[in-house]
Amino acid sequence: MKASFTPSPLVLLMGGLLLGGCTALSKPAPTPQPPAQVIETPAEPIEYGQFRQDTLFDLLTAEIAGQRNRFDIALDNYLHQARETRDPGVTERAMRVAEFLGAEEPALDMAQLWVELDDSNPEALRSAAIHLARTGQHEQAMEMMQRALDLHGETHFDFLALAAAESDAPTREALLESLTQMLERHPENTQLVFAKALLLQQAGREEEALSLLESHPGTNEAPSAILLHSRLVVAQDPKRAEQILYTGLESFPADTRMRLLLARMLVTGGDYRAASTQYAKLVQDNPQDPDLRLSLGLIYLELDQPTEAVDQLQQVLQISPNNNTARYHLGNAQLAAGQPEAALTTWQQIDSGNELLTSRLRISQLLVSQGKLDELGNLLQQDREDYPQHALTFYQIEIEALSGQPEKAMQRTNTALQAYPLESSLLYTRAMLHDQLSNPAGTEQDLRSILEREPDNAMALNALGYTLADRNERLHEALSMLQRAAELEPDDPAVRDSLGWVYYRLGDLERAEQLLRGAFAEFPDQEVAAHLGEVLWRQGNKKEARKVWKQGLEQSPDSELIPATRNRLEAE
Repeated sequence: MKASFTPSPLVLLMGGLLLGGCTALSKPAPTPQPPAQVIETPAEPIEYGQFRQDTLFDLLTAEIAGQRNRFDIALDNYLHQARETRDPGVTERAMRVAEFLGAEEPALDMAQLWVELDDSNPEALRSAAIHLARTGQHEQAMEMMQRALDLHGETHFDFLALAAAESDAPTREALLESLTQMLERHPENTQLVFAKALLLQQAGREEEALSLLESHPGTNEAPSAILLHSRLVVAQDPKRAEQILYTGLESFPADTRMRLLLARMLVTGGDYRAASTQYAKLVQDNPQDPDLRLSLGLIYLELDQPTEAVDQLQQVLQISPNNNTARYHLGNAQLAAGQPEAALTTWQQIDSGNELLTSRLRISQLLVSQGKLDELGNLLQQDREDYPQHALTFYQIEIEALSGQPEKAMQRTNTALQAYPLESSLLYTRAMLHDQLSNPAGTEQDLRSILEREPDNAMALNALGYTLADRNERLHEALSMLQRAAELEPDDPAVRDSLGWVYYRLGDLERAEQLLRGAFAEFPDQEVAAHLGEVLWRQGNKKEARKVWKQGLEQSPDSELIPATRNRLEAE
């Protein structure tokens, strides 16, 4: 089988830091009294609350620096004064600033200092555990979590389990063992149950994780556990997973993660109507989120509601003007809404990214359908000047759009070959156009030109070998080419079809049948069906031949090759 001249896959494409005053700074400083007399000797430093004047100055400077987005100054001052004053409030503030900046090492240092200064504070212990876990010190993190748990504090073991996700298997197993022991001491602690289930999931033990969650129904009172529960169920029972999320949303209607997971599950299941309801609610709650609006717009396209899609996608571009993905799909929505000129204008505004090429493909298809070939040529010529790195691709896009008009496609291909005379893809395209225009000599000449420079070009070997076999000429040369193509591309059903066809021409019906059956099983194309049916007919198996042709027509109802083959054989 030689490749037909159809479009190739050109689709290259679906918190801030709040710097308020810390505890120590919130205490009012005493009002200084005016001096009764001039003091000639240096005075002792005045103490403001718990801090010296230089400390207070450093802390105030840090606050002002934070308000002015100079977080480097804020962090340096807080770290210095945390170590100088050893004040728990200053130390916590230093840790929060470091967390905001993603400075893990100082955040860990401050968390550990906070525990040292206030070892009965569950929040300090929890913070230290989180930062220890993030740096891979899971055993020490677990110790901190245990101390927090003993103080009846909020432990958030899910942070520890999530931090362990990227650790090695032995570390995860050790953490799992520690959690199991802690769960024996605190069997009703839902955080421990969730953390253990999460670690089990990470270890690939989904059934154990699911069993653990379902044996502790109280766990589902937390959104994170509901999310995990639904993810564990979805592979076995998608509808049940959706129901878990629906039930969870009754208790936590404002939980964005839960609603988003439900929406995505509904999309995966093909229930676009229900998904649109969930995405509409997400957009209502998060009106400035462009990704949610983009998703809702795409769902409206799937539901054949282009007007609603246009509205959502236009709003995406108001929020995110450079979002070319939204712009590309807006063009699709406008076209579906019967606004072709608006679609053209929208697509022409795309000037970068993968959407640049896909938009030009859509523009080409639309202009060709409108018969505006001169406009198409002018537009793509301008694009070749504006984006020279894509000039060859723009030629290919235009040629593909003209594939239904082979004479015009040939003209454009010849123009492209003047700019790119050695480009194999253009030579191959022209060879296929010669075939459409019943010029076998031109087909062979272009394919041989490719093979002179690229003797192992499997596509050209297959096309030329098939061309010779189909013309029933130079069959042994054709066989040699197709055998080489099969060595290069052993899994390509098109090559197996061509090889089967040349064996048929050589009279080896048994080998031809074997190859063609394999090709048809993988690729029930109308051409393969025609070939296999003819071989079966020649073998006397006319009933099966008709069955194969029927299957081919079911795949390609407009096929002209199958009826022509059947009529020719029945007329003999």
